[in-house]
Amino acid sequence: MIYRDIIIIGGGAAGLMAAVGAGTATHCADGILILEKMPRPGRKIIITGKGRCNFTNVKPWSDFSAHIHPKAGLLKSAFYNLPPESLSEMFRQAGLDSVVERGDRAFPASYRSADVVDTLVRMARQAGAEILCGKEAADVRTAVQCSAEDLCGSDKAGLQDMDSRARFRIQCSDGSIYGCRKLIVSTGGLSYPASGSTGDGLGWAEEWSIRTSPTFPSLTAIVPAGYKAAAAPGTPDHGPHHPAKRPLKGHIDRSIPMSAKGKALNGVQLKNIGLSVYAGDGILCEETGDIDFTDGGLEGPAGFKVSRKCVNAISNGARVHIVIDLKPAVNQDVLAKRIEALWREIGNDRRSTGKTSSERLAVLLGKLLPRDLIRGFLLYNPGLDHTKLASALKNWRMDIAGYVGYERCVVTAGGICSSEISPRTLECKKIPGLYFAGEILDLDGDTGGYNLHIAFSTGYLAGQSAAGSAT
Repeated sequence: MIYRDIIIIGGGAAGLMAAVGAGTATHCADGILILEKMPRPGRKIIITGKGRCNFTNVKPWSDFSAHIHPKAGLLKSAFYNLPPESLSEMFRQAGLDSVVERGDRAFPASYRSADVVDTLVRMARQAGAEILCGKEAADVRTAVQCSAEDLCGSDKAGLQDMDSRARFRIQCSDGSIYGCRKLIVSTGGLSYPASGSTGDGLGWAEEWSIRTSPTFPSLTAIVPAGYKAAAAPGTPDHGPHHPAKRPLKGHIDRSIPMSAKGKALNGVQLKNIGLSVYAGDGILCEETGDIDFTDGGLEGPAGFKVSRKCVNAISNGARVHIVIDLKPAVNQDVLAKRIEALWREIGNDRRSTGKTSSERLAVLLGKLLPRDLIRGFLLYNPGLDHTKLASALKNWRMDIAGYVGYERCVVTAGGICSSEISPRTLECKKIPGLYFAGEILDLDGDTGGYNLHIAFSTGYLAGQSAAGSAT
């Protein structure tokens, strides 16, 4: 067995920052070790913000906390321990300048997520951490689960010494065994499993009788009815026990081909629209902003923001639909009068001579909508004529068939329950010396830098807390 004072499982945003926090808090005589199962650390960071890496949001807590779900209280101590300005300054001192854009979103000045990863890795190593990649933790046990001989393996010469120090035993898939007194689990959630986030830590938590909130995808594409060629929901097929392996009600795999309707809308970007979400007859939420239609469904900032409530409602069996207001700045009566005037203008135009009503409607839509939206809009609004157009533009209803799952969602909602964690240290209440950080916690945020700051700030606090009591 190889012993370290602190072992961090997971070399993503939270894990790398946990190493920084541990290294700056105190000197660990027997070192800090990160075990990362992927070939390189920080793989998920690379793909955030479409490769630009919106690493935090510089709002004060009073505004920041409104974007945190389900309850911001678990994050408060971590946030004040490492507020956005301090994180940006920490990066600056490490050689990474940043810029702040609309919505208080902070990016690396280079707009390269790889620079954020390189900076984090350098900071972790400078803090004294060793990073081992290709080390998948296959079996993690607490001292309660292991005998002294289990903890020390065949190292009989070091039996007494190891037994007195190691509270946790980690066996990797390559057969190597590690022991530590303090363990930080920062294995992430379930989103983007190709990046290494496969819910391992959630499975261990269940083995340790640590309560978890049900997990579900958030910041994901919601799929309108008829958008995909096949509407049959897909479900993961990994077995019955692991959180990642439970069926997702309403999951429609992103790989399912698009229908003609989906293809007509794919690639359309709409600015400053109104978006309302309904479950049954009740309204869930309303947003104003930008949406994108993609090969997955409806995304973009406003689409992502409502997706959490959409997914949760669908998972609970509700029938969900959305209403898009393409003209939120004008009321329907005023819009109807404008449409009527345009319709008369088109009818009086000599170029309209001989044109059918459908052809004239196409001309009218060209004056009111982006050209690339028209075909998809008509496919979703059959039988439309100019008399119904104002209502259709203000109240474009789309039933929601489901949502894209963990395969391409940005973040996982749910995780380790806040009641299981001390918010001032992020230590597990049931198992001394065990800490959780990052997406594995029951904390998630809206799009805009909130989720990465959750990872960085909770990782930093967990590392400091573990190191502060490591001896």
